[in-house]
Amino acid sequence: MNATPPSGGNLGDSTPATGETLRYAAAACQTDQPNPQRREEIGARAAHMRDMVRMAVEGYSPFLPVKLVVFPEFAHAAPVYATAAELLQHLTVPIPNEHTEAYTELARELDVYIQTGTFLEEDPRWPGTVFNTTCLIGPDGILSRYRKVNPWIPWEVNKSPHDLEGYDDELFPVARTPIGNLGVAICYDWLFPEVLRQLSANGAEVLIRVSAYMDPWGATAPMDWWTVVNRCRALENTAFVVASNQAARLSHYPPFSWPGGSMVVDYDGRILAQADPGPGEKIVVGPVDVAALRHERSVRSGHHMLAHLRNEAYPVYQNSHYPPHQWTNEADLRVEQNLAAIAAAKNKLS
Repeated sequence: MNATPPSGGNLGDSTPATGETLRYAAAACQTDQPNPQRREEIGARAAHMRDMVRMAVEGYSPFLPVKLVVFPEFAHAAPVYATAAELLQHLTVPIPNEHTEAYTELARELDVYIQTGTFLEEDPRWPGTVFNTTCLIGPDGILSRYRKVNPWIPWEVNKSPHDLEGYDDELFPVARTPIGNLGVAICYDWLFPEVLRQLSANGAEVLIRVSAYMDPWGATAPMDWWTVVNRCRALENTAFVVASNQAARLSHYPPFSWPGGSMVVDYDGRILAQADPGPGEKIVVGPVDVAALRHERSVRSGHHMLAHLRNEAYPVYQNSHYPPHQWTNEADLRVEQNLAAIAAAKNKLS
């Protein structure tokens, strides 16, 4: 996979890629499909998303070439079972799989990059573990695989790579592509500024959000966290944000309803395009100008937060709050264990 190694001080490497296209359109596609109960049902949902890719690329071709297509969290399957053991029995899939292969064929045909909706992933290297995973797929196949570092605890019983002793894959991979340096994080990850900061320090120019942000924290006041956070992470890191949010109605993904509001934001926090809030499938397309972003990063001295970062000023990061490796040997993670771990972390703050 073509992703960067860890890079503590690489503040936005813009090494050119061959045949680069630095001004293009990104399409944030939100879905509204019933959640599968069995892995055999995933194929129909993936096929529908491939149809949406074609709609976005071909439908908007007269205006600006669509080169990046992004889907939301849980687009393939949500963790509808209460334990990791049940998810492993019914819904997890390995990566690569037949669906990623089909996405690759389409990406090659259309010369496009696809950020998949999330899979519930199984990996024989980590028995008993469920990862919440999205892949960036281009004409040459899988370019990066991102596993959610901050599961939405207590409800999510998938594990974070942070939970596993000996995990040595890059936590925050950035793919260097002809359409810019692309980094992704999933849903709740975005409430941790450190995640997007590290992706940006690793060179990301376009920050991709694959999300399932439910009401009341969606795109409407008074608690429009979705909009506020997307804009803030863009301006904090001088980066474009392409954010796709789940838009399934309550009957499809109980007990939550999903407001969509997918959007494209520029490096100064300006919303360039946004789907109207509310459930239902939509495709929203907005411009991405990586050349302009590289210019801004190179000439700015003010409001260049990465260059102004005073790492040593924050002793909070010297202490462990939600400790690593605590679920390495746990074969069936449950909500009750998440609650106990959260309570222990809260006690450290009192």
